[in-house]
Amino acid sequence: MLIAADKFKGSLTAVQVADRVTAGLRRVVPEAEVEALPVADGGDGTVDAAVAAGFERREVRVTGPLGEPVTAAYALRGETAVVEMAEASGLQRLPAGVFAPLTATTYGSGELLAAALDAGARTIVFGVGGSATTDGGSGMLAALGARFLDADGEPVGPGGGALSALATADLSGLDPRLTEIEFVLASDVDNPLTGPKGAPAVYGPQKGATPDDVAVLDAALGHFAKVLEEAIGARAAEYATSPGAGAAGGIGYGALIVGAGFRPGIEVMLDVLGFAPALERATLVITGEGSLDEQTLHGKAPAGVAAAARAAGKEVVAVCGRLALSPETLGRAGIARAYPLTEVEPDVQRCIAEAGPILESVAERIARDFLT
Repeated sequence: MLIAADKFKGSLTAVQVADRVTAGLRRVVPEAEVEALPVADGGDGTVDAAVAAGFERREVRVTGPLGEPVTAAYALRGETAVVEMAEASGLQRLPAGVFAPLTATTYGSGELLAAALDAGARTIVFGVGGSATTDGGSGMLAALGARFLDADGEPVGPGGGALSALATADLSGLDPRLTEIEFVLASDVDNPLTGPKGAPAVYGPQKGATPDDVAVLDAALGHFAKVLEEAIGARAAEYATSPGAGAAGGIGYGALIVGAGFRPGIEVMLDVLGFAPALERATLVITGEGSLDEQTLHGKAPAGVAAAARAAGKEVVAVCGRLALSPETLGRAGIARAYPLTEVEPDVQRCIAEAGPILESVAERIARDFLT
């Protein structure tokens, strides 16, 4: 049996989910053979999933989204690094209740990528999601050697809002190692950089942006793309409309500019984590995340796990905190049955507070339904 579940956001990490499910299964079937492979789709928790799969955790002091120093981690195995932008530039790095939609920077994400290069990485999987930023990746690019100057020849300030003052972009100083590696942009978001489906309009409000802020950011990122087009040619405009450009406040755009190739995050992570051989050994697959809903179907980890398992002819069930999909929809996604915590404990707040023990009870039900 293979447990390949994502985190229950706000309650349990993916590793804790696997531990609790394992405990519940073995309470009913003590001799059950269980393999745990915590998964992630490129967002927060991606480094933890890589470490659980055998990567080494490396910590670095980098610049946080507000400009303060933070300790961020990436994962390394051989010449492959898994870098998670949320480690340096995520909402998790902001004090409770504090947002900085116009000024939050991705500079630390660039420093994290540079650290991976310094460690000898020849393949970098760059998981993006959960960002506090909407700067189009300008901070990341600046940390990697690009220069963004205003009309007076001074560097523009941090964050997306400051890009409205951008006059010239010089990418000649970018770290040359970026052209020598395989750079994979891993995300479950395929939005363009700007417009009604762009980073500011769709995700800005989650980062504290008011409607006026969204308008400022959208115009500033559009201007950023135009200045980059003057600097490097038509590809800068093409990348702005490419899938993934709008990921994590537009950091996807910055990654595409320096040669990253976009792939759905869960597909990349399943490859990196060694999912295929683990799947081959499994008779039943248990996946899941905090909320199984419409978003799950659009590139989230459980959908990716279920699709791969179905292709291999393996049965899949899911655990979740909350279930908002019909049995028919689950079936079309390749999930035979879902087990929400709310079936055991209808009080949502208690489900969140006591997710671990409740999940063990849910796993006992799975064991009785499928293993006895």
